[in-house]
Amino acid sequence: MAASTASRLSPPRFHVPPRSPHPPLRRSRFSPVRAAKLEAVLSIGTHVIPHPRKAASGGEDAFFANSDAGGVFAIADGVSGWAEKDVNPALFSRELMRNSSNFLNDEEVNRDPQSLLMKAHAATSSIGSATVIIAMLEKTGTLKIASVGDCGLKIIRKGQVMFSIYPQEHYFDCPYQISSEAVGQTYQDAVVCSVNLMEGDTIVSGSDGLFDNIFDQEIISIVSESPGVDEAAKALAELARKHSVDVTFDSPYSIEARSRGFDVPWWKKLLGAKLIGGKMDDITVVVAKVKTVAAPEDEGGDIEQQQGDEQGIAVAVASAEQNEE
Repeated sequence: MAASTASRLSPPRFHVPPRSPHPPLRRSRFSPVRAAKLEAVLSIGTHVIPHPRKAASGGEDAFFANSDAGGVFAIADGVSGWAEKDVNPALFSRELMRNSSNFLNDEEVNRDPQSLLMKAHAATSSIGSATVIIAMLEKTGTLKIASVGDCGLKIIRKGQVMFSIYPQEHYFDCPYQISSEAVGQTYQDAVVCSVNLMEGDTIVSGSDGLFDNIFDQEIISIVSESPGVDEAAKALAELARKHSVDVTFDSPYSIEARSRGFDVPWWKKLLGAKLIGGKMDDITVVVAKVKTVAAPEDEGGDIEQQQGDEQGIAVAVASAEQNEE
């Protein structure tokens, strides 16, 4: 009887299987993404406003943008001084950009902006010269840059400019330039650098017509308030144009000129006058935002279909090129 009572009062015994060192696999509706790697890509917007006196011909700036394999863009600013020699300054910058686009996937270039500049310059037969910048985003998130002259580039992160390309110049208002002449600069003179980017970073690049007429804080404000890269590029170009024709606006260009010793005659200074105003010029703006997409490892391609500028290969050369035909 005692044994029977003890048996009834004993706690129930359950069979507990040995614990596996590996946790059980769980199904998830996100499993395709979990099995994929993330790649960095650029969403690119562009806008061009020619110099008021050059609007009919489309101006002397040229550019191209391509979102294939991460993303790349380039800007060339034709040097207007060639017009004094009866040479159209736009021809050199446009051909340089066409060649840059054509050689983009060349094996010798190997996704290197300085090599691309070398090949494009060697293939350009037009007479003239241009300042130029080329930027390529690797899928790992590294932005590679090659720049000759005073086309600018800034990277904005969390409301602050965290990186800037500064101009190369022989003296004030005379930048380095890629030229058809043997005495000009070459790809070897380029500023070459790499910057590790994060998702959400915004790249603002442009010809000097942008950065001569607009301050960093204005750029940050417009980028933060714009719904997309296309809208940001347009808003930046339009504000730069507005400032460029404002004779009362104390622009970055006028401030820099005064710091270099350029100013109104001394007798005007006695009257309180000073060198002031915007600088009229061609204005080319590229705004690119970094985002990530999932690329399945077993397929090697993006599972997210890109839209707009990111769909396939989007190449744009300044619309003025159409006037040549």
